[in-house]
Amino acid sequence: MKKKISLLLIFLLLLFFLCFPAEALVASRDGLKLWLETLLPTLLPFMILTGILVHRDGIAKILHPIAPFFKTVFGLSPGGTYVFLLGLLTGYPMGAKLAADLYYAGKISRQETEYLLTFCNNPSPAFLITYVGQICLEGQIKTSVLVGILLLADMICMCFFRFVLYEKHSAPSFYPECKSPIAQTTAGLLDSVIMNSFETMTKLGGYILLFSILSAAIGHFWFLPETGKYLFLGTLEITTGLHGLLLSGFPYPLRMLLALCMSAFGGICIMAQTKSVLGKEISLHLYASAKCMNTAITAVLTLIFLCLL
Repeated sequence: MKKKISLLLIFLLLLFFLCFPAEALVASRDGLKLWLETLLPTLLPFMILTGILVHRDGIAKILHPIAPFFKTVFGLSPGGTYVFLLGLLTGYPMGAKLAADLYYAGKISRQETEYLLTFCNNPSPAFLITYVGQICLEGQIKTSVLVGILLLADMICMCFFRFVLYEKHSAPSFYPECKSPIAQTTAGLLDSVIMNSFETMTKLGGYILLFSILSAAIGHFWFLPETGKYLFLGTLEITTGLHGLLLSGFPYPLRMLLALCMSAFGGICIMAQTKSVLGKEISLHLYASAKCMNTAITAVLTLIFLCLL
């Protein structure tokens, strides 16, 4: 069934590209521009440097001084701590990519990988400050409020999964059996890490391109009220949805609520990107469930904040 739906969707996108080439070309350019000017220079250096650290087993040494704190508070191993901190700074889908890399390198267990996915794959502070805060919400809400609501929702979600779903697993049980690092020359390691990083970035670019064209196609044929279109596109792809909110004419409180919920959820495009970096052994189901929960918690916290204004 999934294959049939995928084939039908690809066929419809191809028809849109053939029948409306001008609109499809603009959408393609926008998607590639986002990838080339934002994702590539932001994520690629982190991927390469992190890949070297993972294979040289340098993460535990770097994070040794703060490891006890994160083990006690978050139940994380040194590798999990690294994923959490870098995920907070770099945004989608770097948290998931780091967790998968450490899992396949034998540095963290599968249980800790799944646990990390529930709270380490989120929009970056730079995205929240610039695109969400300054552009979509026109700088009318303090950055600390935006980041604070999303971070608090993320921590509540983390606590649920740690103390309910993973209540029997402490940080020591998260540690996998140590694997001896495979001897590799510096040049060979660098070549391998660079190729892996570019392969990942190419996958992300492909997903962004396809979802940009899909968003343009949906926008072209949309016949329902415009408000529904903005909500649907936000569920599909976050930047398109946030841009639509800016043009929607919604009351400011509603725009803020929807912008934060879209940021917490990330969109189906981000889920597809996340799945592409997780590999075959790690399921997306727990991540998707956590995102839905995170979105609901964000909505409640935002409503509480709006009521207190």
